[in-house]
Amino acid sequence: MIVEEPQGAHHIRVIDGFPGDAAAVPAAKGGKIIPSDLIARSGDGKTRAGRRAVLAVLAAAVLLFGAGSPTARAAEPVTILAFGDSLISGYGLPETDGFPAQLQRALAAAGVAARVANAGVAGDTSAGGLARLDWALGDGPDLVILELGANDGLRGLDPAATERNLDAMLALLAAKKIPVLFAGMRAPRNLGADYAAQFDALYPRLAGKHRVRFDPFFLEGVATNPALNQADGIHPNAAGVAKIVERLVPTLRAMIDALPAAQG
Repeated sequence: MIVEEPQGAHHIRVIDGFPGDAAAVPAAKGGKIIPSDLIARSGDGKTRAGRRAVLAVLAAAVLLFGAGSPTARAAEPVTILAFGDSLISGYGLPETDGFPAQLQRALAAAGVAARVANAGVAGDTSAGGLARLDWALGDGPDLVILELGANDGLRGLDPAATERNLDAMLALLAAKKIPVLFAGMRAPRNLGADYAAQFDALYPRLAGKHRVRFDPFFLEGVATNPALNQADGIHPNAAGVAKIVERLVPTLRAMIDALPAAQG
C-alpha cells in the first residue's frame, strides 16, 4: 500500500507493507524504480528524514525484488510430468486419489509449488512409451518421473527389448536436459528365476549408465500387500498410492531444489 502523508506544501509517498505490497510501487522506468518518483521534491529541507527512510526501504526492495533474483523465481511452480502406465494414470481410482493428484497435494503440503501432469496410459509398454514420449514433452516440463516396464514383465516380453526402449527414452530426456526420476520395476516371479534376474537388473544398469535419480522399485512396500492394493492384487488403492508418494517426496524435493533458478 502507498500512503500519502502531507508535509507542508509538499507530500511524501510512503511505502507500507513490504514485502507483500512491493508490486504496488507505481513508478518504474526502464525496469528501474526511480527515487524521485517516490519522493516529492522539496526545497525547504523538511522532508529529508522522510526521504532517507523511504530510500532505505527502496534499497531493501531492490535487493529483494530485483529483476532475475532467485527469490522471485523460486515462487514459480515447477511442472512435473508423470510418465508411465496404469500405475501413474490411476487405474481403478478417482482422479483425486491417483498418483499425480496425490503427489501434487503432498508437495504442496511440503511447501513445494508444483503442477503434476498425468501422462500415464493404462496398459502401456516401454515400446508404447517410447513412441509417445517426444510428443508428451511438448510443453517442456521441468522434471520427469519415468515409470514403465511393468506391462512388459506381465507379458513376458524380452527384457533386452525393454532395456533398449527405456535406454532410448532416457537418452531423449538427457538430450533435452530434463532431470529424471527413473522408477524401477520387478518381474513377476512366476516367469522364472532367469527371466526375473534379467528383467530386474536392467533398471539399475540403465540408471547407472545415464546417471539419473533412481527409485529401485516403484511399488516398494505396496506390492503383494492386500491392504494397499485393489481387488486385482496388482494396482494400488488410494492408501497404496499414498505410501508410494510419501516415499518419493523427499527425493523429488531434492531434485526440485537442484533445478536452475529460472526453472524452479
